[in-house]
Amino acid sequence: MYSFLLSLAALVLGYLLYGKFVDKVFGPDPKRPTPAISKADGVDYIALPNWKVYMIQFLNIAGTGPIFGAIMGAKFGPASYLWIVLGCIFAGAVHDYMCGMLSVRHGGQGFPDLVGDYLGPRTKQVMLVFSIVLLLLVGTVFVYSPALILGDIAGDGSRGSVMLWVGIVFGYYLIATLLPIDKLIGKVYPIFAVALLFMAAALMVCLFIKWPSLPEIWDGLSGWSEQAGLKNQPIFPCLFITIACGAISGFHATQSPLMARCIQNEKMGRPIFYGSMITEGMVALVWAAVSSWFFFDGGAAQVGSDMAAAAPTVVTKVSRSWLGLAGGVLAILGVVAAPITSGDTAFRSARLIIADFIRLPQKDIHKRLAIAIPLFAGSAVLLWYNIADANGFNVIWRYFGWSNQALAVFMLWTATVYLVKTRGRAWYLVTLLPALFMTSVCVTFILVDKIGFRIPQVAAPWIGIGTFVLSACLFYMWMHRRQSAANQ
Repeated sequence: MYSFLLSLAALVLGYLLYGKFVDKVFGPDPKRPTPAISKADGVDYIALPNWKVYMIQFLNIAGTGPIFGAIMGAKFGPASYLWIVLGCIFAGAVHDYMCGMLSVRHGGQGFPDLVGDYLGPRTKQVMLVFSIVLLLLVGTVFVYSPALILGDIAGDGSRGSVMLWVGIVFGYYLIATLLPIDKLIGKVYPIFAVALLFMAAALMVCLFIKWPSLPEIWDGLSGWSEQAGLKNQPIFPCLFITIACGAISGFHATQSPLMARCIQNEKMGRPIFYGSMITEGMVALVWAAVSSWFFFDGGAAQVGSDMAAAAPTVVTKVSRSWLGLAGGVLAILGVVAAPITSGDTAFRSARLIIADFIRLPQKDIHKRLAIAIPLFAGSAVLLWYNIADANGFNVIWRYFGWSNQALAVFMLWTATVYLVKTRGRAWYLVTLLPALFMTSVCVTFILVDKIGFRIPQVAAPWIGIGTFVLSACLFYMWMHRRQSAANQ
């Protein structure tokens, strides 16, 4: 528990100290008109109250990542605390802040356009396709996973019950994708936020009351994954792919531009973009601690489960055991709210990215339908594949975890080039160091994991170090060529 408390304090200090430093590096201008003011269209570019923008941003980026990812990541032991804290403060929150503020500065541009401006048009084309595929996968999976949980809450997890909830969630997504952002999302999200934050706060109180005997950081970082049944899954690189949304996630790069189109003043970038990621890190930290009790302190036996329990099972068992029936239902609804609020904005982001690419204004409903209908048709095909093949999304999600982090790599490199070109000095180190680290994680994972090239695990550290050094060398070679060209 002491490691948990120290980690919680570190996240708060990270926002107060490092968040302020990152804000200074970017240099927000409170007098500069934001896209919500200069490009107001009544649909996507709408000035919303700051508290509401924060709530929507938090729920947009949350998904099931800080919950399910933290539960699975807890099997790696107290190393999960370190990654959530360090990843969130120095990588994830920086990533979200830079993406959101760059979008504000560039008229509300989406992620592919930002990448194109700083990494070139070819990279933009790749990221355009990459982003849409990723968002389609996120939206589709976040139809099915909340339907499964809602079916269990209703007391009938039968196929018919689940399919009924699939239809309801799918219908909600279509409406939320088409309506102006302040009509449904702006009104419903605060309610969902209360459920999600209640869940985290209630479980945190239970942790303080129960004070379980959890693994501490000083007990060592290795060997815990084997105790939890994770053979051949070393901390590097597997932990850094498993816990994504609670530390750093490329999916957030597709979501932050949504709120960049609603923010009223650049000075609010730190609490909205950096702060919402710190909040998500706290949610992930709570679930990592709760799951440590479940996996390493006999919690599984107490709630009638086992070490091999899937993440949704851990959520259901722990919530009902610790919070009772009513509290458990509220907590589980908080977990349901997370994927639903990320699923609808995933489809919305995909619609806007495509609209920006083909230069189709979205003020008229028929133009929104022209993009939304093909998107939802593609999602329906993927959803049918999942229903027809029970193992369908298990395969998809193994690749999704890697592609999600790969997207973050491109955003971090985009922000690094921006800082080099606009700020000079060594300010770019703020994004360069996490960019180098995440590049080494993604390259190593795809080379050694079973979904990739299956190079022996013993080579993983050397591949990671080699990728880090090579990436740094290539970056400084680019810097040297750029400086030489400027001097001519």
